[in-house]
Amino acid sequence: MQDKGVSIEMAQEASDYSINTIIGPNTSLSGDIDVGGFVRIDGHLRGDVKAKGRVVIGERARIKGNVKGTNITVGGVVFGNIISDGHLVILSTAIVIGDIITRRIQADDGCFVNGKVAVCLDDERWAKTTSEHRDAQGIKSALPVFQRAYV
Repeated sequence: MQDKGVSIEMAQEASDYSINTIIGPNTSLSGDIDVGGFVRIDGHLRGDVKAKGRVVIGERARIKGNVKGTNITVGGVVFGNIISDGHLVILSTAIVIGDIITRRIQADDGCFVNGKVAVCLDDERWAKTTSEHRDAQGIKSALPVFQRAYV
């Protein structure tokens, strides 16, 4: 019975290597992207990226939005928060301006990160940190409504 579980996991990992979505270097998009597998971004995106698989952000990519995925590699610029349920790699060419929540992290010499970094090694810490982050984002999104009401 356990062998079936291992083979399913291996199949999921193997399928994770085929790229489902590519945003090329001369492409600019505005809007959120929700991908069922692997996404590679080499262009410009104004919006959030949510992937059930890997996310690769190329060296020339520019993203103004949040990035969420299993394993994430950042080589370009991300102006937003990053949540990686697996392994996050920040290459030496990367600039990240925003908070990071991940289970494992590798930051190459020369990268630039400006924000809070939380590395959650166990499931309890992961659940607590991501829940707090969601709550904080909900409060931040509601603030403009209150500011307009009282101005």
